[in-house]
Amino acid sequence: MTRLLVSAGEPSGDLHAASVVRALRTLEPGVSVDAVGGDALAAAGAHILATIDRLAAVGTVESAASLPRHWALLRRLDAYLAERRYDAVLLVDYPGFHLRVAHRAARYGVPVVYYIAPQLWAWGAWRLRRLRADVHHLAVILPFEERYFQDRGVACTFVGHPLLDRPDLPTGADARRALALDPDATVLALFPGSRIAEQRRLWSPFRETAARLRDAMPDLSVVVAAPRASRLDGTNGMTQTAHAPLALAAADVALCKSGTVTLEAALAETPLVVAYRLHPVTFGIARRLVRVPAIGLVNLIAGSGVAPEFVQRAVTPDALCSALRPLLERDGQPARSQRAAFRGIRARLGSPGAGRRVAELLLRHAA
Repeated sequence: MTRLLVSAGEPSGDLHAASVVRALRTLEPGVSVDAVGGDALAAAGAHILATIDRLAAVGTVESAASLPRHWALLRRLDAYLAERRYDAVLLVDYPGFHLRVAHRAARYGVPVVYYIAPQLWAWGAWRLRRLRADVHHLAVILPFEERYFQDRGVACTFVGHPLLDRPDLPTGADARRALALDPDATVLALFPGSRIAEQRRLWSPFRETAARLRDAMPDLSVVVAAPRASRLDGTNGMTQTAHAPLALAAADVALCKSGTVTLEAALAETPLVVAYRLHPVTFGIARRLVRVPAIGLVNLIAGSGVAPEFVQRAVTPDALCSALRPLLERDGQPARSQRAAFRGIRARLGSPGAGRRVAELLLRHAA
């Protein structure tokens, strides 16, 4: 019987890892999977060694408070790996922690497959040496990553983007019905992030932007997409949902934090504006290290400024309103140009089946 360790450090990784585990159980029904994860991995049939509650953090300053929890978990995993319990390890995203796990696994001779690679093309290229030494195979989800890592001596396969495996989006009419929105209203969706630190920095300008646009457009409906546990103030008159795809399907335009949600918007063909803020110290460090021209994945994949972007002090209601107003015209040129670019992005993301391809790679290295 094949014995595997799967680790996902945050909710998005939990979902992607669960897709791999479901594929593993199809390919090898008797496979044994221990996991660091959450509800999705548990539902997929993995035995949860440790939950990911309170692990995820973004940025240098924000991560400091979670260090004791990470080190305690790393010691536990090191003990499991030392006992040689596993035939292979799958690590999903979350590089600050998972590269340390990979080093321990390599020390004990356990093959490592890394799914959703560290974004070393953006910053942190010094980690390439560790990847070459400790990771047997990278499974990457962005089309330009395969060549980047292969050229630098890292075994790598582009498996396609896992968003392509999600169920089809509801129609706009169905989504508006599900959210009790006027079918003829103009709809703005707000995505302030799932992490508390993100919401703390983005919610105030997002909320003020929506208020100003509603003052100018009384028929504007606003949907806030955030976890149900979020406590966002000033949402009176706004519709709230934890289901991002539903909000995107209902929306005419979206105001998004940077991250995967920008690709979700592209796949839904929902025009968007991208914004992000970090702790000032974290941003000061990032500004010296980051080497990419954009923060939005839609712009990085398209290779051009498809969606307007705003960072740090530029994230103001005035700037966001100015960028959103033209996009709120459904048939206007700015909205039509974005939708056309989104169709090109979808074509570059590969084909469905990422989870199964990763499962096949993992079983190959475990053999």
